[in-house]
Amino acid sequence: MKNTFLITITLFALIFSACNTGTKSDSSKEVKIAMVNWVECVANTNLAKAALEDKGYTVNLINAEVALIFSAVASGDADLFLEVWEPITHKDYMDKFGSKVENLGTVYDNGQLGLVVPAYVDINSIEELEANKDKFEGKITGINPGAGIMGITENVIEDYNLDFNLMPSSEAGMLAALKKAYDAKDWVVVTGWKPHTKFTQFDLKILEDPKGTMGSVETLSIIATKGWSDKNPELATFFSNFKMNDELLGSLMLKIEEGTTSEAEAAKEWYLDHKETVDSWWE
Repeated sequence: MKNTFLITITLFALIFSACNTGTKSDSSKEVKIAMVNWVECVANTNLAKAALEDKGYTVNLINAEVALIFSAVASGDADLFLEVWEPITHKDYMDKFGSKVENLGTVYDNGQLGLVVPAYVDINSIEELEANKDKFEGKITGINPGAGIMGITENVIEDYNLDFNLMPSSEAGMLAALKKAYDAKDWVVVTGWKPHTKFTQFDLKILEDPKGTMGSVETLSIIATKGWSDKNPELATFFSNFKMNDELLGSLMLKIEEGTTSEAEAAKEWYLDHKETVDSWWE
C-alpha cells in the first residue's frame, strides 16, 4: 500500500512537471490551478482561467484527486485550489496541510452536505433509512473514495447504526445511478452536496440529519501555497474577491453542463456575459 501511494505521488509530480514544460515567456504570469472533477469546482476553476487569461496570464489546470491536490498546493507544485469545504468536510486535510497553505477567502458561503434521495421517496430523515434498507438495496452510492464526504458518510453509517454499504464511484457514476433510479421511480440514496446542478435537474431532497454528523452550512474557500499572495498581490486580490452566489454559480454550472462546447469555452462565454461583475474582483 505504501509503495502504491509513493508511485501515485511520483506520477502526480510527473503530471505537474509535464504541465509546466515548454517555452515560458514570463514565469510571473503563469498560474497553476488544481481542481477536482466536481461540477462546481470545474465551473469556478474554468471561470478563473477565463478571467486570468483575459488579463494576459497563462493558466495550467491540473485535475487530480483531492488528497493529492492538498499535498500539491502545500508543496508548491500547484498554486491554488478553489474548493476547500470548511469547517467539516476537508478538516482532516487542513489539519495536515494547513500550516503550509494560506486561505484567500470564501467563494461560496452556503455549502451543504447530505444524503440525498428523490422527492418521491417517502422518508425524510437518515433515521428512517435502516427500516427501509431493502428498498434501497442496502447501499448508498458515493463518489471518489478520497473525497471528504465519503469519510463523513462512513461516520453517518456508524452513528446511525446503518447496515448499508457505501459504494465508491465518481461524481459522474453517482449521477448516472441517480438518473437511472429516478427515471424508473426506484428508491435510491446518494452522497450529495449543494451547490450542484442535480438539484435543478431532478426533484430531490436532503435527508434530515438529527445527529448533525454531516455538519451544518459550510463554506467553499480558496487556498494557495503559503507565501503565494505576497508574491502575486494582483492575483491575490482577484481571488480574495472571487464571490459566487446561488444564482451566479447555478447559471455557470448549467452553462458548462449543456455540453454544447468545451468546459473552458462555456466558462469563457459565461465570463463575457458577466464580465463587469468578474472584472470588479480585480479591484
